[in-house]
Amino acid sequence: MRRELLRALGPGVLFTGAAVGVSHLVQSTRAGAVYGLALAGLVVLANLVKYPAFRFGPMYAAATGTSMLEGYRRQGRWALVLYGLLTLGTMFTVQAAVTIVTAGLAGALFGLDASPLVISGGLLVVCAGLVATGGYRALDKVGKVIVAFLAVSTLLATALVLPRIAWSEQVWWPSRFEPADIAFMAALVGWMPSAIDVSVWQSLWTLARGSETGGRSEAKASSVDFHIGYVGTAVLAVCFVLLGAAVLHGDGAREIPERPVAFAALVISVYVDALGEWSRPLIGGAAFATMFSTTLTVVDGFPRAIAVLVERLRSEETPDAAGTSDRTPAYWGALGVLFVGSLVLLGVFAESMKALIDLATTLSFLSAPVLSFLNHRAVTSADVPEGARPAKWLVASSWVAIALQAAFAIAFVVLIS
Repeated sequence: MRRELLRALGPGVLFTGAAVGVSHLVQSTRAGAVYGLALAGLVVLANLVKYPAFRFGPMYAAATGTSMLEGYRRQGRWALVLYGLLTLGTMFTVQAAVTIVTAGLAGALFGLDASPLVISGGLLVVCAGLVATGGYRALDKVGKVIVAFLAVSTLLATALVLPRIAWSEQVWWPSRFEPADIAFMAALVGWMPSAIDVSVWQSLWTLARGSETGGRSEAKASSVDFHIGYVGTAVLAVCFVLLGAAVLHGDGAREIPERPVAFAALVISVYVDALGEWSRPLIGGAAFATMFSTTLTVVDGFPRAIAVLVERLRSEETPDAAGTSDRTPAYWGALGVLFVGSLVLLGVFAESMKALIDLATTLSFLSAPVLSFLNHRAVTSADVPEGARPAKWLVASSWVAIALQAAFAIAFVVLIS
């Protein structure tokens, strides 16, 4: 079992690398800065509600040897088309949002004078080169080191600032629901812990991991890998809320700056305030490395999913074959389109980072119930061996989660319109 676990470890870490980025460094810190601990419960709830949809990605891959997109294909061509439309509607904003935050951190850390657009373009070129030369192996190795370092730094910083929080004065649920508050809550939940799209990527990473290690991961080992990544991501999200509440809340720095470099300086200052000035270069490097890992993961994730989507529109998937999809013409074509489209958006939002992030996360929030429903149908279908299907409690919780996500999305549209 230990050997199988070591072989399976990787997709869960990549999930953490994809999630601990904008949703944590920006949105969770912003939640603590503006609302104190009032949104901590919402962060926990979002992680619980999205758990089934994310769990089903690697579960389906381990059980069938095929990606979640094959699960969509078996529901009908309409499911693949719907997924494709949702992906096209979110991919450019997602990539642009994570890249502009990374560019801000790069500018603050290395003292770069170039514009955020130029830095972002350079980062995308570097990421494309890494996935072109290293594929999954590069993602796996880089991700493990970066995630481990940031996790230790964040836990230590959080422990040091806990005494600063006036616990008796905290409220645990928001007391105001103005349109701006509702809009931020939707944006916070949209990528908490990440967009549901990543569940499809997880299934592809699970298969890619199998290709690297020479065999499909056992269901139990895959489950352990997933839970290490998912629980760790949720804990870190709460840590960032605590950091924002302890260091930024009520001191006049309640709003996240619009300009990327100014935001980066603020994030680094949160850690420095907790750990001391000596930590500035280390924390700056860790924050940049974390966002670079997220950018790298997204650069690979969307093209990988689109490449497999194109193949599924043509034919059914051969078990354990999707891990080789990162070398097809469709992958490189999707990577090129993603690069150009993201740069266009960055040109528009280069000086308004917060607006871009809110747009990207809100779009993901609205698409979440649809993708959760498709994942549910795939993993509970007859194509999954009976012994590998989710337990009854997980199926029931999935239905509840889908209903809650749909209700939240409809309520948001009604309240904002």
